[in-house]
Amino acid sequence: MSRRGFLQVVGMTGVASGMGWPFAAQAAAAAAAHALADDGLSEVQLKVNGKSQTLRVDNRTTLLDALRDHLMLTGTKKGCDHGQCGACTVHVNGKRVNACLSLAVMHDGDEITTIEGLGQPGHLHPMQQAFVDHDGYQCGYCTSGQIMSATAMLQEPWGPQDADIREAMSGNICRCGAYANILAAIKQVRQG
Repeated sequence: MSRRGFLQVVGMTGVASGMGWPFAAQAAAAAAAHALADDGLSEVQLKVNGKSQTLRVDNRTTLLDALRDHLMLTGTKKGCDHGQCGACTVHVNGKRVNACLSLAVMHDGDEITTIEGLGQPGHLHPMQQAFVDHDGYQCGYCTSGQIMSATAMLQEPWGPQDADIREAMSGNICRCGAYANILAAIKQVRQG
């Protein structure tokens, strides 16, 4: 039973006790049934990396935590958990989203793509291959978010200049400072 449910049962029992024993018992039973039904969990249907998934999650669970903790897709990283670093970037219906800022229940019926769904070993997505070719990573912690953001950027109306790419990628931070290599990787894919 949740804290809210417990408080509802206690409150209803107190109110009902003022009405006499028969009413108190009925009211307490009704409050207990309501508390169990209102457990703060929701069922969410997601299509993750092409596969349908049904999750029962706490209403406060972020999309990031649902992916990492419920589906064990740990390629999406939890960096700042405040939407400032971009390490948690995933695609939702083809658009890039910071998964740490979005609740899982908001995405019922949506199509989610994580880094695990972008390419496969031996058959990398062109952006993944470009990051390898240009050493677009150092420690690698931000790399999945960088690649997911860069891949989504290819479908967005950004200009051809280096400054346009930098602006488009400004929501993704690389603490190691591999920005020149990341830029070269993105340019390779945009030109190729």
